[in-house]
Amino acid sequence: MALEVFYTTRGTKVNKAFLDSIYAATLKHFKLKDDFEVELTIVGEKRIKDTNRETRGIDRVTDVLSFPSINFSFPYKKEDYIYAVDPESGKIMLGELMLCEKRAIEQAKEFGHSKEREFGFLVLHGLLHLLGFDHIEKDDEVVMMKHAEEILKGLNLTRDV
Repeated sequence: MALEVFYTTRGTKVNKAFLDSIYAATLKHFKLKDDFEVELTIVGEKRIKDTNRETRGIDRVTDVLSFPSINFSFPYKKEDYIYAVDPESGKIMLGELMLCEKRAIEQAKEFGHSKEREFGFLVLHGLLHLLGFDHIEKDDEVVMMKHAEEILKGLNLTRDV
């Protein structure tokens, strides 16, 4: 798996194998090979708030931010992204995700499910953004959430897990 996890906070460590399963299920759902590298950084509220303000002009804490490295689109052909292939790994840097640990834990409590399920949902949400999905328009949100629900269902990650 090419999902790297970094921490800037002391505290909860996420289950890397679990996050790898989210990554793998997402690739499987879209019938994609494991051609990608994704970096996930777990951060605190100050860092994500500062980054949200600097990159999006929104001065508040958020749960997850996505930073695509390429303009991914379907149908996928690796040769279309040859400029983005890491010569060492042979993989394409899909992008970076930044997840706020404290916000994820708060949301898990708000929604009444496990911390693991919330971290999984947020990583999946970020991965979908890296794959070109968005939720600015209602129609796009419906499509994005449909994919998310199908992937989560395949992993048996319901709201009461």
